[in-house]
Amino acid sequence: MKIRDPLRKPVFWDDSMIKKLPDYRIRNINIRGKIMQAFYLKSKIHRARVTESQLNYVGSVTIDEDLMDACGLIEYEKVQIANVDNGTRIETYVIAGERGSGMICLNGAAARYACVGDKVIIMSYCMMEPSEIKDNPPKVVFVDKQNHITRISHYEKHGELMDI
Repeated sequence: MKIRDPLRKPVFWDDSMIKKLPDYRIRNINIRGKIMQAFYLKSKIHRARVTESQLNYVGSVTIDEDLMDACGLIEYEKVQIANVDNGTRIETYVIAGERGSGMICLNGAAARYACVGDKVIIMSYCMMEPSEIKDNPPKVVFVDKQNHITRISHYEKHGELMDI
């Protein structure tokens, strides 16, 4: 198979070359022969409780700055929120809330997806090559009923955690 790259000479891939690549690279080679990036879990706040719901707000989720710092969230970063109590998932962006307050406030249309007291998982993602995930495992922030940090871990294998 001939693969053209406008910046380089044509590359010819044959079965012998592909067999030498690790499995994850075979699945992620695009038509130009380059390794493709994919979205991977960067961090999550696990089972936080919704403290407020403001329907008449512009939109987003307001998160305590301590929680944002602990999991590496940046203001205006896109997040996905899964409601553990009703099964809904939404995407929105983060606004920094008062540090130490434990605030998790769904604003605007997002307020329709959770009630105060619902448990949610707030997840952020990043783009990486498959080989980079080993050096950048997802960070997991666990909280108590007041959304104060109780534990920060990295995922090691399916369901296994390693404290930081």
